[in-house]
Amino acid sequence: MIKVAIIGASGYTGAESIRILLRHSEAELTYLTALPEECGAVEDIFPQFKGRFTMQIEPLDMDKLSGMADVALCCLPHKVSMGFVPKLLDAGLKVIDFSADYRLRDINIYEKFYVKHTDTENIKHAAFGLPELFREKIKGAKLVANPGCYPTGAALAIAPLLRENMIETDSVIVNAVTGASGAGNKPSIKFHFPNMNENFFAYGVGNHRHMPEIEQIASDLAGQNVTVLFQPHVGPFDRGILSTVYCQPKEKVSNNQLIQLYGDFYNGEPFIQVCQNPPAVKDVAGTNNCHIFPTFVKGKIVSFSAIDNLVKGASGQAVQNMNIIFDLEETMGLI
Repeated sequence: MIKVAIIGASGYTGAESIRILLRHSEAELTYLTALPEECGAVEDIFPQFKGRFTMQIEPLDMDKLSGMADVALCCLPHKVSMGFVPKLLDAGLKVIDFSADYRLRDINIYEKFYVKHTDTENIKHAAFGLPELFREKIKGAKLVANPGCYPTGAALAIAPLLRENMIETDSVIVNAVTGASGAGNKPSIKFHFPNMNENFFAYGVGNHRHMPEIEQIASDLAGQNVTVLFQPHVGPFDRGILSTVYCQPKEKVSNNQLIQLYGDFYNGEPFIQVCQNPPAVKDVAGTNNCHIFPTFVKGKIVSFSAIDNLVKGASGQAVQNMNIIFDLEETMGLI
């Protein structure tokens, strides 16, 4: 039985991780931590667990943790996580980090979009945790950088095209919309219900921090630099990401060829479904699935993907990575 700790368990991804792990037959939640003001009984903080799970969320005690867990799901914010990950690794735990602190290999790019990095050494050893694309690097890793939600949806939508060198690499456009949970559980005016309800808006124009992450994944897949224009939006729904990716093909392809390409590329992947029609976020809500539909329109390849930002975009993917690290059935706890 794998003993699992969740660091930063009081947020949306903490709750989603608890939900998934409660049905995992080979994992046991042993330690939950959060800031002192966010601690208490799980069933009080997350009433959906009332009568199901009575563990306390408590302040982090590294001495206590080192003997209680084999792996830590580090659900801390960007810029904060790198202050804890080295301590968790030194305590002998494997770490799956939800923040961006170990995703970007280029320190200069990280520091341009975030802050000065204080743990550059561990970036060199972090496996990028998108299993369908980088599974072999995840196996046996001590530190996994769980991908961002937008990069997950975008990368899965175009990975076959990049691997097969079918598209121009200087003109990829990713247009994506997420639900309100993508902003986290801290209250803000913009995401207050009267402002969010029946509303829809773009943000991060030209400078969203997930853009370099999408470019890094795409470049790795293509074997050359890929330039991506990424534009995120927020819609008035709780969870999910719908991505629409526009690509310039090197030659004309038919819709049947695209469906065949994607079907072959993702053959045997339990969480990827290649669809015959554009996907919808409701169809993947609460699951670790990614629905993808590629098509050829007016000289462009347009590929759509839908994921749940809290599951395949965060906690579900983390558990998938955990299963790979510990050589378990990849779907365990997730189907």
